[in-house]
Amino acid sequence: MRDVLDWLAKSSYAIWVDESAGWPIALTIHAFGVAIIIGLMFIIGLRLMGLFRTMPYTALNRLMPYIWIAAVFQAVSGFTLWLTRPAAYLADGMFEVKIAVFVVALIITAYFQGTLRREAAGWDASGKVSSRGVKLVAASCVLWAIVVIGGRLTAYLGSLYTH
Repeated sequence: MRDVLDWLAKSSYAIWVDESAGWPIALTIHAFGVAIIIGLMFIIGLRLMGLFRTMPYTALNRLMPYIWIAAVFQAVSGFTLWLTRPAAYLADGMFEVKIAVFVVALIITAYFQGTLRREAAGWDASGKVSSRGVKLVAASCVLWAIVVIGGRLTAYLGSLYTH
């Protein structure tokens, strides 16, 4: 396994990222991805908790594709950053927690999106959000916040970054 990780870290792409504008480009894309996901999930969460009353619940469905696009950018830019030091990242417990929570956040967000699609019209008609919708959006918001915190702790607590 160590040989594969060393090979990845010495690939021409990883070297380019590590020694050029690749690192700041990937990091910028990663930061924008996180901002989009967190921002939109919290707007949706706050709406389900009673704020932004002029926004219909059905309109929230239009925000979900942007969250998924940002998640793809997160995964690609994160993989790009990971390639520069794969062994170090895999040895960092906080990084492993972040990745595990990222996967769980994606799954919970997908469940929430299904609930939103099925129930939003009913919420608009009744003026009440189902407890399932509130629980799923709250879980999503908390999980995405943990992903952000895990990313920052990986950067500051680990010995990964020399940039």
